[in-house]
Amino acid sequence: MRITDLNKAGGIGANSLFVELGAFQFIVDSGLNPKETGGNTIPDFSALEGAEINFIVITHCHLDHIGSLPILMRKHPNAHAFMSQSSQMLIERMLHNSCNVMTRQRAEHNIEEYPLFTHEEVDRISDRFEVLPFGKSVAFIEDEQTMELTLHAAGHVAGAGGLEINHQGKRRFFTGDVLFDKQQTLPGAKFPKERTFDSIILETTRGETERPKDKTRPKEIARLLETITATLHRGGSVLIPVFALGRMQEILTILNNARKQDLIPTCPIFGAGLGMAIADHLDQISKRTGQVNFTRKTIKELRLKRPPRKLTPGKEPAVQGIYILSSGMMVARTPSYGLAASLIHQARNSICFVGYCDPSTPGGKLLESGPGETFVFETLDYQTTIRAQIDRFEMSGHADREELLNFAVSAKPKTIVLTHGDIGARDWFAKALMESNPKLTVIDPKPLETIEIE
Repeated sequence: MRITDLNKAGGIGANSLFVELGAFQFIVDSGLNPKETGGNTIPDFSALEGAEINFIVITHCHLDHIGSLPILMRKHPNAHAFMSQSSQMLIERMLHNSCNVMTRQRAEHNIEEYPLFTHEEVDRISDRFEVLPFGKSVAFIEDEQTMELTLHAAGHVAGAGGLEINHQGKRRFFTGDVLFDKQQTLPGAKFPKERTFDSIILETTRGETERPKDKTRPKEIARLLETITATLHRGGSVLIPVFALGRMQEILTILNNARKQDLIPTCPIFGAGLGMAIADHLDQISKRTGQVNFTRKTIKELRLKRPPRKLTPGKEPAVQGIYILSSGMMVARTPSYGLAASLIHQARNSICFVGYCDPSTPGGKLLESGPGETFVFETLDYQTTIRAQIDRFEMSGHADREELLNFAVSAKPKTIVLTHGDIGARDWFAKALMESNPKLTVIDPKPLETIEIE
């Protein structure tokens, strides 16, 4: 098997793997790098020139895994994209929103390349999206060779799957993004147990993050509710930056359950961003598949309000409350970024991060800053002293590194390929895996470098 990482920047971003296995050539994911602009956001598809792509597999619908799919399918008009049923119900909405964002960025920043694809193109390629049900093998035949693909529920977000490949008597496994913990809205990963794989392609997102033993997910949820309560009691507001797919709906569910149990004070709760539209899709997914525990009833019971459209940096919103806004990394020009600039100067307020923040994003930089330091909101041309409470809660959508390590070692592979992680994260996994089994071959491929494994 030959694998080429098409993510030219490496790390976490425009995730896309070109896989050559016997008579088959296929792609796993086709993402977009949210930290770049224009053509720099997409994978380097030049390695595919002359290739006959048999199919594409989508592990889940975060944009770093699907954001360049229309471009890839434009270049390979005969290739179909396979994904779980939940992902099929989400992917068009996510891609249409991406098109909207690029159109707006073209106008605001004069990026001539944008949009990289159109709404009409998304509509056209949707006929080539096909469902790969969880746990059911689908066979492909090429030049008298047979390959079986099986998706296994990966937790993380609705529709996320790990990919098992059975070809010529060998089993391979691509974890995709995975979470073994149960979330409020989604069961944990259901990866094959007591099954060996010849090779595993392993995500490494949290390789640099050691979770203290006392910080279990239930305990972190309790600590979040305590922080919210304390903030409201001192007259402040709470901002929870969230990812639109998955994290927003989980936080809404947590707050709704907490309010029913009188674990937080009654107050206005605000929600905005793509996550509100995604909530409608999860409602449909819940009814059709039963794989998600979220319905519109949660939003109705919370009496969710829209936040004010116009916010002034340094001036708190008129209504005190809990604000659940995207983006999760507080990226510039998003609702969470604007509200943070309105709250951060007052000690009574809190900003509570509940997911991964890239260190280079505003959210990541804020988490690395301390009380009394100056923080700059560059796109708002505003700087202020940090006085609000800034905290991180260990509620990541990615598995702890020890859990992933245990899964990988228990599968007794001969080779493990590291993906989807920053340099430090991959280094930790490489060292830990070799210590667990010195005979194991661990490969950390460079961008656009083709590696070959048995």
